Amino acid sequence: YLPTLRPAPVIALTATATAVVQRDICNQLGLDQQASFIHGFRRSNIAIEVVETSPSQRPNLAEDLLSDPDRRPAIIYTPSRKQAESVAALLARGFTTAAYHAGLDADRRRRVQDGFLNGKLEVIVATIAFGMGIDKANIRSVIHTALPGSIEAYYQEIGRAGRDGEPSRAILIHSYADRYTHDFFFERDYPDVKYLDQLYERLRTEPQPRELIEKQSRVPSDIFEKALEKLWTHSGVIMDAADNLSRGTDDWRDSYIAQGDQKKSQIEAMIRYAQSNQCRMSSLVRHFGDTADSQKPCGICDFCAPESCVAQRFRKATAQEQTVARAAMHALRMNRKSVGKLHTEVCGNNGMDRDGFEELMGAMARSGFVRLVDSVFEKDGKQIPFRLASITGDAKYVDQDTPFELRIRETPDLSGKLKGRKSRKKRPVVAAKQKSRKVPALGREVARENQEARPGSRAAAMLRAWRRALATKRGMPAFRIMSDRVLLAIAEKEPKTAAQLLAIPGIGIKLVEKYGSQIYRILDESRSL
Repeated sequence: YLPTLRPAPVIALTATATAVVQRDICNQLGLDQQASFIHGFRRSNIAIEVVETSPSQRPNLAEDLLSDPDRRPAIIYTPSRKQAESVAALLARGFTTAAYHAGLDADRRRRVQDGFLNGKLEVIVATIAFGMGIDKANIRSVIHTALPGSIEAYYQEIGRAGRDGEPSRAILIHSYADRYTHDFFFERDYPDVKYLDQLYERLRTEPQPRELIEKQSRVPSDIFEKALEKLWTHSGVIMDAADNLSRGTDDWRDSYIAQGDQKKSQIEAMIRYAQSNQCRMSSLVRHFGDTADSQKPCGICDFCAPESCVAQRFRKATAQEQTVARAAMHALRMNRKSVGKLHTEVCGNNGMDRDGFEELMGAMARSGFVRLVDSVFEKDGKQIPFRLASITGDAKYVDQDTPFELRIRETPDLSGKLKGRKSRKKRPVVAAKQKSRKVPALGREVARENQEARPGSRAAAMLRAWRRALATKRGMPAFRIMSDRVLLAIAEKEPKTAAQLLAIPGIGIKLVEKYGSQIYRILDESRSL
């Protein structure tokens, strides 16, 4: 439609688009001679800390941080509904707290949100379902208890702190183990392209029943539905409302691989950010391409002001670490080097492993002796990230006799603090209680014929017929209404209330609000037959 608007000017607005997304927006809109205006990403009143600790310690660390009333109100982001509930129950021992996630019914979510906005609740423990449109100016802390999936999401979430301009803090608690969680979800959501190839090869110009294609393609049943969804998204398959499949375009492969690569690159960028040794706010500003920013250090993050940290802890460098630091500065006097090469050169015989050396280099960067810059090189068509180290002017005056001090990051130890903590008067648990559910074992395969024979098969058949009719009416594939896995879980659990329906994995509040009454009616009818 844009050509019909010419010669009127066109403006495209977005909140947190990276340079890649900005180019994509311009390409899709056909804006060949656009002017870009990127600014306003710096939040000068948010002190960012990144702390590495085990998952089991994170709820206790959050509790300890928020025990100071000056750090509340607060939002805590967790990666799952279950963790939102458990962390909220823990924190409710000391201050008014509630959980917020898509598994709560609309009335409960509204009451929790209103309670937080009007000050009756001091802390919200939430999944990413919470935050969009939230306008509470005096949030003092935003705490993440796991690594977010992208820098874009992370920046949006920490941006909910300190909108009144007063000092606030954003604390990211993570460990390298978080990577495996992201890897699991990536493998679930982006099946190996070979499975999409197997499925595509069985498609024909004329429509064929989905069940036939699934059997012929030999794609594992727990992967087939996701592979089909991705193939449909990238136009490789055409689906009608009755789940008949026919061959789509043959150029789906490149876009699917590119999308998966983009998703992986977002996760990798988030990991690099968490492990970096640079000013946290300046790194975010650079990520979004805000070239108008001064790029000056923020002066308040864990890199710029380690002495002001409330979560991260530091120790003095040992004599051996100081010796290695001197050797590293000497090795960098002639020219800059990658951290990996520098580690090999300096630590070949002293036994310091790469992780320890990275921490030492971070301490040297915080003390102003080295500068660390993220960079990439290309190999076999792929970009490989690495860090370049260079010496600063201050380090050139350090010799074997010059005294200096380095602060090495260490994992917060809450064991003694928790043991010695006085028990607080318990408050009523405001967090909504929800019956825990077991997650099916990963990789379990369930054949379609066995699914049909299991309890609830009559309800499943009726739900399938309803889904097919709805898909026909709306002109979309049936799986876009509800996946097979969710449909079969509904048939087996036979939920009678919104809370029971929301407890089923894959069910969100929007689906309940749209189709809940219809689902209950179908289940009632199946029981009466």
